[in-house]
Amino acid sequence: MTDRPASEEELDRLEDTIDRWLALQVRDNPVVVATERDEPGSRRWFVRIRGEEKDVYTIRYHLRQRTLHYETHFMPAPEENHAELFAHLLRRNRKLYGGCFMIGDEEAIYLQGHLDRSMIVDSELDRVLGSIYAWVEQFFQPALRIGFASRLRQPPSQAT
Repeated sequence: MTDRPASEEELDRLEDTIDRWLALQVRDNPVVVATERDEPGSRRWFVRIRGEEKDVYTIRYHLRQRTLHYETHFMPAPEENHAELFAHLLRRNRKLYGGCFMIGDEEAIYLQGHLDRSMIVDSELDRVLGSIYAWVEQFFQPALRIGFASRLRQPPSQAT
């Protein structure tokens, strides 16, 4: 990881790189529905993704002094089979490059990771977006079947 904090000029340049890359994603990437900036000066972006296994979700990017942090809400806190679900996700972590599952506020499950600021280039930003998309597509339904097993077994008319 980069040792010293980035200067304002470096952060401005990286911010421009991310803005430009996101504009290309909205234009050219069919899974990117929209992008939005947080309040001015915050260096945070929200990217809406259209998936197949999980219909729509948001990836949050936050440019910090040394890294670009990214995360998405993967699923709410499980209703049951907590230990089985957490073991399942921890096993999946071994296969992830540049990201991991984690427990966040309210026991919800997130996918998160970070890039060293020296790696903030189009090809790495593409890899991050593609990886998150692939992980959600691959792991979302199996995780739901574990953490919400009873609810998913109910006939549709009885589901709450």
